[in-house]
Amino acid sequence: MNRMMAIVEREMRKFFRSPALMLASMIFPLVQLIILGNAFGGKIHDARVAIVDQDGGPQALRVREAFDSVRANIRTFVTIPYDSDKQAMEDVRESDIVVTASYTPQGAEISDAVLAVQGPLHVFYDLDTPITLKNLETGALDYLRRDQIPRFDLCLSFTGGGVLRRLESEFGARMACPLYGCVDPDVYFRVEPHSAFECSLSYLGTYAADRQAKLDALFFEPARCRGELQFVLAGSLYPWDWSWPQNVRRFEHVSPNSHPALYSSSRATLNITRAEMAASGFCPSGRFFEAAACGAPILSDDWEGLDHFFDKEKELRVVNDADDVLSCLQRDDIDLSRMAQGARARTLEEHTGERRAAEFLEHCQEALSRRHRFTEVSA
Repeated sequence: MNRMMAIVEREMRKFFRSPALMLASMIFPLVQLIILGNAFGGKIHDARVAIVDQDGGPQALRVREAFDSVRANIRTFVTIPYDSDKQAMEDVRESDIVVTASYTPQGAEISDAVLAVQGPLHVFYDLDTPITLKNLETGALDYLRRDQIPRFDLCLSFTGGGVLRRLESEFGARMACPLYGCVDPDVYFRVEPHSAFECSLSYLGTYAADRQAKLDALFFEPARCRGELQFVLAGSLYPWDWSWPQNVRRFEHVSPNSHPALYSSSRATLNITRAEMAASGFCPSGRFFEAAACGAPILSDDWEGLDHFFDKEKELRVVNDADDVLSCLQRDDIDLSRMAQGARARTLEEHTGERRAAEFLEHCQEALSRRHRFTEVSA
């Protein structure tokens, strides 16, 4: 396993109206791999990201300029331009592990090409497995077809629990393992509070219709009940015509480098999980661990497997309604701090990029061993 190459192909023309979405879809599957790479002896630099530019249009130029900006500053990755798919596939053939991921535009076509190459370990990483499986029951997706799943040596899932069993028993996956979110403790740690973010309770998350009922019950209702307390909501896409409680301060966007300040300025922070993910269980978001690493006391909705990541009595508090939230906010600072310290220690022990890197390599090694055993039996 001497090299890893992240191969990303883009059909630029389909995203003329949303270059931001195009860039996000290129970068998001790489985020976990970059965190994993950071665990191997220091910060990763100049990771090679291949791009096939099929039209050379203005939106493609904007995306490439964004990549160039990253290279010129933090140098996390560098783009390798290819004029054709053939050039990109030559590097795939020389790789030890090739990972394709969910939400990659035309990902199913890319996977067909990659799976046809003998030699590399073929891995698929799904960041929304419950949603993927639900959609595959009714048809194919742009980034994956049902018939491709049994062809991967390893299927990694951002969600654990029952979906892993379904992947193997119903969809024919050879090996399905979780690779949960994680946190980089060199980036997320407790900092001095920032006056703009100081509050009794914060919530960081974009608007989602299936989270709204819980957000109203666990965030807005406590704010309405306790007008003397300050609440902070950070996230985009919320309707402007809502009737916001006067004691809720709203931030349309808080940049990632300001997340530690937000968490460190919150007496407590709220975690709410999307409905489909919560129904499947074993679904911690990356922000869950980021808040813990920053030492913020966490109040969370409940879902199966939550206690696999944190002790629900000692390291966080499960809240089901406004009364539960207000009861937690009435606890003294020492009690809340003790709970937050427990969650932070657990996170640094079990939920860092270094830990996920070890798990990633363990899964790949087991998948490789299984492939060798299968090849020997077949021979």
